[in-house]
Amino acid sequence: MEQYEPDRLSAARLAAVRRSFRNGRAALTRRSLLRASAAGVLAAGGAGALAGCGIPAAGTTRGGVPAQDHSQEEKTVNFSNWTEYMDVDESGRRHPTLEAFTRRTGIRVKYTEDINDNTEFFGKIKPQLAAGQDTGRDIVVLTDWLAARLIRLGWVQKLDPSNLPNAFTNLSAQFRNPDWDPGRAYSYPWQGISTVIAYNKKALDGVEVKTLSDLLDNAELKGRVGLLTEMRDTVGMTLLDMDKDPAKFTADDYDAAIARLQKAVDKGQIRRFTGNDYTADLTKGDFAACLAWAGDVVQLKADNPDIEFLIPDSGYMTSTDALLIPNKARHKTNAERLIDYYFEPRPAAELAAYINFVCPVDGVKDELAKIDEDAANNPLILPDQAMQAKSRAFRSLSSEEETAFEEKFAKLTGA
Repeated sequence: MEQYEPDRLSAARLAAVRRSFRNGRAALTRRSLLRASAAGVLAAGGAGALAGCGIPAAGTTRGGVPAQDHSQEEKTVNFSNWTEYMDVDESGRRHPTLEAFTRRTGIRVKYTEDINDNTEFFGKIKPQLAAGQDTGRDIVVLTDWLAARLIRLGWVQKLDPSNLPNAFTNLSAQFRNPDWDPGRAYSYPWQGISTVIAYNKKALDGVEVKTLSDLLDNAELKGRVGLLTEMRDTVGMTLLDMDKDPAKFTADDYDAAIARLQKAVDKGQIRRFTGNDYTADLTKGDFAACLAWAGDVVQLKADNPDIEFLIPDSGYMTSTDALLIPNKARHKTNAERLIDYYFEPRPAAELAAYINFVCPVDGVKDELAKIDEDAANNPLILPDQAMQAKSRAFRSLSSEEETAFEEKFAKLTGA
């Protein structure tokens, strides 16, 4: 099990954090520019709290530290999530799926939207976890790279499969075996986050785009291409375009991908690297084509008929936001029952209809069609088997790799 070391971030990794806060996915809530306001302001002392956030290579993990489970006598569960990442009614104050869970089970959910950024939230809970204390939370939702870190530190509890029959049965195949949590012993995905190519048909004006190479090499798109400030997404898509597997690449492969991107930067092909703010560039036509997150594209297409997307034959990148039970959580069984509830088709469909990210639950199409037929037929929300087969994840990184890779990417993007 990896030991927690309260060292300071390297200059490269600190630059990556600042880049993410400034305009990466951390800069906005999970519902993007179209619904949400800016978030993720670096808290005082936040940089120190991010120490040791590099992800070690995949390896043997150990279970976390359980507490006495008070689920039987305390019918409650404390759930911390990202803002705008849960279904709400028309009043904007009630969460229908959570209320339905309470009616069925008698378990009251204390739902808190107190996660604006992975690293900022890590700074909140790190002192208690490092000291072996209860964080006051029974469930947290963290992006996979940080979920992997907590698992390897031994700071989350191993799940009891007997309390998760729906989760085990209905979890989509593409999310079953991440290298950082094989077989989902410690986590289950809340939602998937896919990286695709989006384009503005009007801005392309007949120029054909089928691959990332088209974006990087076609002179007709010079200065009208956008790439993402998230290293794993941009480099991962580039590796795929180069016929390399992001789940198995070497340091030499990474360097080759950076060189490939640098060539496009040097010749002025790339207008800029962006976070969620690419949505404005794409809508206006300043970007003819760009890398984009599927949840944004769903909303953009609804508002602008010129916006389309494509999945390259080489594949696309998918990450997840994961459900975890921290060490010393008082209501582990209640937490597992809530996790399992969201892997039932009906609640999963209601959630997918509202937030429009990749649903990690099989068998929800019929239920989703009753709510929103367009969403049920949207492969960005419910990927079919052919699309799932093209999904790839970025492998876990050691702390040394994280530092080296972010330094090279920062130099590429000018961060």
